[in-house]
Amino acid sequence: MSKNKLEPVYCSAAPKPLGNYSHAVIHGDLVYVSGIASRDFVTDKVPGLVMSEGGKKLSYDIRLETEATLENIKKILLEAGSDLEHVIEVNTFLLDMKDFKAYNEVFSKYFPVHRPARTTLGVAGLPGNIAIEMKVIAAKK
Repeated sequence: MSKNKLEPVYCSAAPKPLGNYSHAVIHGDLVYVSGIASRDFVTDKVPGLVMSEGGKKLSYDIRLETEATLENIKKILLEAGSDLEHVIEVNTFLLDMKDFKAYNEVFSKYFPVHRPARTTLGVAGLPGNIAIEMKVIAAKK
């Protein structure tokens, strides 16, 4: 691969993108993972999400969503020739900052020793009734 070539990554084990983007892009020895959430790649459901019959969000479980999000990221990184141990930076978007403590507890289980640089932001909204989205930059193995 040439030094400046961009290589899109599509992971069949990750949820389909909600828009016109790749799961990740490889540039040189770096993997740039798009904003990824917790949707299940088979059912397209958000773990722990409870909706009313009218389509209103009734409740969600940030722990389940965080775990599923990191599992989706792990699959994409493996497809791209990387893994969680090679993550350089994580940017996390939370629908509600009151979820920070629970999200951080789950995050710590996935990064018990290796601690990538991280930014966590509270946002006004996220697509698809999700409560968390993460994007990462990782080095290839």
